[in-house]
Amino acid sequence: MNQINRRASIKKIMAGTLVASAAPLIQINAEPVKNLSLKGNVNHAVCAWTFPHLSLDELCKAIKKIGFNAIDLVGPKDWHILKSNGVACSMCNGAEVSLEKGFNNKAYHDQLVKNYSEIIPQVAKAGYKNLICFSGNRDGMDDETGLQNSVEGLKKVIGIAEEHGVTLVMELLNSRVNHPDYMCDRTSWGVELCKRLGSENFKLLYDIYHMQIDEGDIIRTIRNNHQYIAHYHTAGNPGRNEIDETQEIYYPAVIKAIVETGFKGYVCQEFIPKAEDKLASLAEAVKICDV
Repeated sequence: MNQINRRASIKKIMAGTLVASAAPLIQINAEPVKNLSLKGNVNHAVCAWTFPHLSLDELCKAIKKIGFNAIDLVGPKDWHILKSNGVACSMCNGAEVSLEKGFNNKAYHDQLVKNYSEIIPQVAKAGYKNLICFSGNRDGMDDETGLQNSVEGLKKVIGIAEEHGVTLVMELLNSRVNHPDYMCDRTSWGVELCKRLGSENFKLLYDIYHMQIDEGDIIRTIRNNHQYIAHYHTAGNPGRNEIDETQEIYYPAVIKAIVETGFKGYVCQEFIPKAEDKLASLAEAVKICDV
């Protein structure tokens, strides 16, 4: 698709979010939100941290007005807020040490094993399924050593995850722009880790924005490796901002490819909105990804 047609297509999709409907406008922190008529092929979510101007309670109410009900990266202390609003936690956190200090380094295994052993049962008890984890930085370590160390550490907790029906999900992050030295920065490394662990309770979080930066070829990669992917994140590139005609990823095609794999998990918006009306940006992004 040429650039003119591509932009016209995105504008057409985005325009659909702005057409007046019978649904009334709702005001959340003075921002108008419309209820979208979603198709039901995609389970939509949003990352809590990208809307810091809203409390978690306000964000819960806003996304339900838009027409979806899941939020990523909320830990145990705030799950009661989600539950009081009837909102799911699509990706739990709270067990990790940090992005930089992960399972690839034996120095952090004791703390990680303690944390995950405690949080996994809590995730299950709350009725949630996904718990995030990270590889950590290389810090001079080669990829093979990082794989071996990660397998060793994760094997100490994967049995607990299996017992409780919880999936540990390692995020793929770019090491070129946002997270220098992060080890799990290629799909191939993450897939190899999945294969070595050999558990359906360990999979990858494929962040489309991050992988566009570090490797590209997104649709082919998803088609070839979808069985190892439990979750997706989105954002516009360059800039990690709105999914619109200013960025290079054509999300309708990417999400269509994800749906065609039979994926039943969540596609979560993780862009940082620049527009004054940030909730309108979220509604537009959800509409664009609702194929």
